[in-house]
Amino acid sequence: MFKYFRNVNSKKQILVAPLDWGLGHASRCIPIAKVLQKEGFEVVFATSGRPLELLIKEFPKNDFIKLEGYNIKYPKNGKMAASMLSQLFKIWKSIRKEHIQLQQIIEDYNIDGVISDNRYGLYSKKVPCVFMTHQLKIQSPVFSETLQKINFKYIQKFDECWVPDSNTHSLSGQLSNANNTPFKCRYIGALSRFEKLEKTEDLDILAIVSGPEPQRSIFEELLKKQLIASKLKALLVLGKTEENKEEEIESLKIVSHLSAKSLNQQMVNADVVISRSGYSTVMDIAKLHKKAIFVPTPGQTEQLYLAKYFYDKNMAFAMHQKQLDIQHAFQKAENLSPLTNDNFEVDWHDLLSLFKSE
Repeated sequence: MFKYFRNVNSKKQILVAPLDWGLGHASRCIPIAKVLQKEGFEVVFATSGRPLELLIKEFPKNDFIKLEGYNIKYPKNGKMAASMLSQLFKIWKSIRKEHIQLQQIIEDYNIDGVISDNRYGLYSKKVPCVFMTHQLKIQSPVFSETLQKINFKYIQKFDECWVPDSNTHSLSGQLSNANNTPFKCRYIGALSRFEKLEKTEDLDILAIVSGPEPQRSIFEELLKKQLIASKLKALLVLGKTEENKEEEIESLKIVSHLSAKSLNQQMVNADVVISRSGYSTVMDIAKLHKKAIFVPTPGQTEQLYLAKYFYDKNMAFAMHQKQLDIQHAFQKAENLSPLTNDNFEVDWHDLLSLFKSE
């Protein structure tokens, strides 16, 4: 591995490392990285797969390290709890491995601080380390108390925990509402790479495919079939960062991937957004004040919780994947108010002071 040598006046290097499970963790690290650069830091990214491809496209001049994730296998039958329990030892080994790798990365890249988005092994006594998560309370149908203790045990190894929501928990609900945490917890407001723009065209539906296989492909085929049948003007974004394809079938346009700027514009254009209820997508939709239809990934308890949370509050429409009826859901969503978030201000200069001390 190439070693960096620098003089004492050069910028401090911060390692930003999102979990590689879907694109959500990487996408919400984009605004963090931009603030870091604005505050005078150099950003080095560490992840793998499609998240790595996404970040390379957004930050082509930055340094990147391929850091493998936990290689979690997602069940086709949607029974996520049992599957995760069977993979705990493998996950633990991956956490231990990335912890060892981090110590070498710090030396080789002269890293001055770490921001880890849900990667539990990226802590070190050598430099200040932050763990970022919106899920302080683990949602699990079994062993939730034990998993909660394990979660807190790992987060305690970091200097701070950053929660991307307001202190009123307006978007994450009970997920981020944990009292008396045994670690320093700071609410940093919702994170979105998007900004409010003017419409450039009329679009009935923007549908976004995301998440791990095999459910990602199942969701893609379901959306494609129903959107064509609906006759609504729709754009289907597949989230395949490694491809660059376009296809038009009647009133449906399908694209492999869009840049952040293009996806931002198309979300503004759309009357309704159909997506998984992953938290990063929720933050993007709320930032742009859009109407939403959430289809949680089968068996993913966090997404099931968020979909029900917004549905119960009449802030979004939600349906299980097996019951999805786009025509019906679109009519219901059209009558809802847009999803919004709190105007929560965060002092980034103060927040990043953790990395500025010598």
